[in-house]
Amino acid sequence: MMKAAILLWASAWSLAAAGVPTAVDTSCNVTYRGVYRSHVETFLGIHYGQDTSGSNRFKNPKPYTPTPGSTINAHEQGPSCPQQLGQVFSYPFYLSNITEVSEDCLLLNVYRPNGTQAGDKLPVMLFIHGDSFVGGSKDELVSQPPGLILQSVANGYPVIAVNVNYRLGVFGFAQSKALETEGSENAGLKDQRLSIEWTRDHIASFGGDPEKITIYGQSSGGLAVGLQIMAYGSTDQPFQQGICESQALEPGITANFTRDAMANVLDFIGCNATSLDSSETVDCLRSQSMQTLITAQFNTSGDGPAQNLGDQWMPVVDGDFIPVAPSQLISEGRFGNISTIIGWTQDDANPFTNFSINSTADNFNFFSAYLPGFTAANVDKLISLYPVSEFFDNPSANLSAQFYRSGRILRDIIFTCQPIHYGQALAEKGANVFYYDQNQTVLREVFASVDQPGLGVIHTSEMAYAFGNLSHYNIDNFPYNVNASDVALRNRESRSWSTFAALGHPSLAGHDTLKGWAPAYTHPNETDIFVIGGPYEGLYAEDGQRSIPAVSEQRLRERCAFINSPEIIQQLLY
Repeated sequence: MMKAAILLWASAWSLAAAGVPTAVDTSCNVTYRGVYRSHVETFLGIHYGQDTSGSNRFKNPKPYTPTPGSTINAHEQGPSCPQQLGQVFSYPFYLSNITEVSEDCLLLNVYRPNGTQAGDKLPVMLFIHGDSFVGGSKDELVSQPPGLILQSVANGYPVIAVNVNYRLGVFGFAQSKALETEGSENAGLKDQRLSIEWTRDHIASFGGDPEKITIYGQSSGGLAVGLQIMAYGSTDQPFQQGICESQALEPGITANFTRDAMANVLDFIGCNATSLDSSETVDCLRSQSMQTLITAQFNTSGDGPAQNLGDQWMPVVDGDFIPVAPSQLISEGRFGNISTIIGWTQDDANPFTNFSINSTADNFNFFSAYLPGFTAANVDKLISLYPVSEFFDNPSANLSAQFYRSGRILRDIIFTCQPIHYGQALAEKGANVFYYDQNQTVLREVFASVDQPGLGVIHTSEMAYAFGNLSHYNIDNFPYNVNASDVALRNRESRSWSTFAALGHPSLAGHDTLKGWAPAYTHPNETDIFVIGGPYEGLYAEDGQRSIPAVSEQRLRERCAFINSPEIIQQLLY
């Protein structure tokens, strides 16, 4: 059956190669003409929202309506949303060189297997990019989906992919009482929502199934997916599944990180004649040029307790998109019944940890700054759950056992325990939840080449495999030493992502997917986690007889019980 499906798509591929990829959107009588890129049909730079400049700055996005009867040449990717030009914020996690920005940036790309036609009803995977809500774009090199699509075709379950832009930084996450009053906070999240709704309403014309949409994202994109699932405190979502990679929630959403960043921008520009929360202040910001705001944001970044992670421009409880604190929405079950893959990498947070940490006192100071809602006693309690004896110095990398200790604490707070808390709530609502711990990477030598050795299986490590393209990092004179196990994992991991999109579960007997990955709460009183890659790949309980030391020694049951306790959730400020 799978061979027949592959032959069918190969035949369609040959026929399609003779012409230009075309999609006729019958809902608005518009024809899109695409291009062939990396062996798939690609439609670039499609407007889903109107220009957000001028009086539209900060406001909710407005749907873009093309001229009926027109033909749109979807050949160019178009500008990224406003940010600093050059290498993206988190290089070399992400690699794009931002060369053009505009406030007319609410664009998306559609990618599909060659030969796809309207009516094929292929599953759809919509990707929300990361980079701390201040950088990146739909055209980011490491998250380009042609490799994922080609792997899905080879697997016999082809998918369509959509990548989207959304407003960033001060343009997408400005906060003030005046903006809240006019309903204009969380503009970036609302952009994402509009792109999902556009996909639901128009993707059938490209051959996609509007009733089989999986949204997925990594880092702040994973946080965005988590927030889209609970958007408006509603159970009625315009998508059916989610994948949260290295975030689903984040501390500080109810803190003042972004208000502090707003105040810094206002001071830099001089829009501080009245209070931060006044309508006159918003008018002043709207009167500035795009570049003035970009410059102000860039020159004031890194100030305040969020500086270690860069996540200063964060979503906010606005009484609308996020009606109350996310922790309250979770406790009240006010979110969609969405089956979700949720995961982290083994050493996710090491790159964001202060490399100079060398003592328990350093740990205390680091976490006291990052967690302003914590009492001193709870900072001590948190650190004590991670005895330094469980970690080891790395003299060749000039990194101490205390550094690795803090990296694991930070990983569990941001990337592991909060997502598990959310996943438990999803499972209690009836959704299938699949946890993973990525334990293989092609990034060790890349980061060593930029003087950051010894960091392990770090943030973004799953992306080269999940997107089916190991050559993302074969640029910029980086060392590139991919081996056979990396190639094999690329096939398994990428095909598991698309299998989940197609069938609702990531493992498929008789196919080259990750083997035996089952929902996390299949066994009573146990949480199952799938270790991806490395010497111990497979599904294990977090502890007990069905576990292995590589998993049980992380002590997730005990540590997450503390991090996810009601008192600590309140002090984590989400």
